[in-house]
Amino acid sequence: MTVHFISEIENLNMLLLEVTSKAEHAVYQAIQATLSHDVPRAQKVIDSDDDIDAAEIRIEEECLKILALYQPVAGDLRKVITILKVNNEIERVGDLAVNIAERVFDMASYGENTVEKIDFEEMMSKACGMLKKSIDSLTYHDIETAAEVISLDDEVDKLHHDAYLFVREKMLKYPVQAGYYLDCLTISRCLERIADIATNISEDVIYMEQGKIVRHLHEGEQK
Repeated sequence: MTVHFISEIENLNMLLLEVTSKAEHAVYQAIQATLSHDVPRAQKVIDSDDDIDAAEIRIEEECLKILALYQPVAGDLRKVITILKVNNEIERVGDLAVNIAERVFDMASYGENTVEKIDFEEMMSKACGMLKKSIDSLTYHDIETAAEVISLDDEVDKLHHDAYLFVREKMLKYPVQAGYYLDCLTISRCLERIADIATNISEDVIYMEQGKIVRHLHEGEQK
């Protein structure tokens, strides 16, 4: 493929890095808002989603332009299709950050010192770390990193399960605070979905590089 096509792909990768950074930041701000019941911070996360949506549209338009202009085939076509799919996944991360932020409005009504909080820092760190690695694997064509991300998904699933057990215990103990703990479960589920998205991206990277579909395969079949 031409030098111009390669340059266009590199530009798309840069745009993906930028929007991923915005999505990661939104998740971080949303989680911090839940810890301190910070409604203004939560509202900023919700308001910032328009930027992520606009970036998604721009990247999609660039991908469609490249498909029409260069009519790529084989590996080059897989690159563009993968970027289109990843772009959609990152927009979903932004939506999940908004979903987390929206919980803060209800959580704040319970009073910061009247409930036992869940510390989501570890789960957020692992999920966002997976997301960053998945985008790195796309940028650097690194299937080893992509495979590593896939292997990390079980760790976040375990943390989500632990959060579920915590929520169930607290709802039985403090039924008047059930709404708060349901909010916590929603937040945990959102973080677990971000890890799933990172896994999806990594599977797409392996497809892009090897033409091999690994989604739905058992771990032993991926190797």
